[in-house]
Amino acid sequence: MDQDVQIANISADDWSGIAALEASTYAACALSEGRAALESRARPSPATCFVLRLDRQIAGYLLALPYPLFQYPDLTHTEKTVFRSHNLHLHDLVIAERLRGRGLAKRLLHHLTVTARSRTHERISLISVAGSETFWSANGYAAHRDIALPGSYGTNAVYMSKAV
Repeated sequence: MDQDVQIANISADDWSGIAALEASTYAACALSEGRAALESRARPSPATCFVLRLDRQIAGYLLALPYPLFQYPDLTHTEKTVFRSHNLHLHDLVIAERLRGRGLAKRLLHHLTVTARSRTHERISLISVAGSETFWSANGYAAHRDIALPGSYGTNAVYMSKAV
């Protein structure tokens, strides 16, 4: 499988596949944002947003944008503000359900970390949703339970971060 995996910056042609993958992942838990919102999260920092292809098919994606530490995007609106921050907020990472458990998410995370370092980011933050806190903890992210999150992120959402 290694030779078939490619990570690249997102192109305009990727958005339909990304939106479909996002909807299939989040619709059941009412966290799906839709294509316009996803594109708005990538617009501020295209260099930190990636698509993962397996056999030339979209198998996953990652969206990350500069955001002040301990702040986060409003899921009920598209992104309109571009922040300059040493914190990079990992807004979304999705791997197609049939391909989970193969280390593909870790590959995307590694690619993001290398990119973040090269762009002088000091931290990466995220919001753990839909029961994913164990995955993020295993990858070095620490919970900040004192950060209040809106209900739009779902129950048991947790703000997390780690040093780059």
